[in-house]
Amino acid sequence: MIRRFGQRLALVTTIAAACAAPAASAQQAEPAPKPGRLINAGDVLSGELNAMKVRGAKKGKKVATYQVTSEPRRLPPPNGLCNLETGPETFQLITSSDAQAAQLKGFIGKAISIKVDEVACAQDAGQMSEAVVTKWSVVTKH
Repeated sequence: MIRRFGQRLALVTTIAAACAAPAASAQQAEPAPKPGRLINAGDVLSGELNAMKVRGAKKGKKVATYQVTSEPRRLPPPNGLCNLETGPETFQLITSSDAQAAQLKGFIGKAISIKVDEVACAQDAGQMSEAVVTKWSVVTKH
């Protein structure tokens, strides 16, 4: 009985080693991710628009927050990659008026392109995105 246990243990160890070897070499073979393209003021950012409800600063009232998910992008210096390997992929859109919020409502869940005027890395604890776009305008039409 001890002999069979030893044989089975050796077989299981051999199989585990054979399965682990290709996985380890595949992880080493992947090239390091490249940083995204630089995004400057006036450039267009395209991606899917998402809306989230978060508690606002005014009496804990729920407010809509909009986020564009895009390819990784680098921000202008000194922000750069926002302490990320490839740069931010999620960009929070700050609405300065009800008109801007209404403009975005029709694009929720759809592709959108926005012209970026001001962008920075997210630094506040309540921000759900990796970068924040404070001044922007919609380029795509329905």
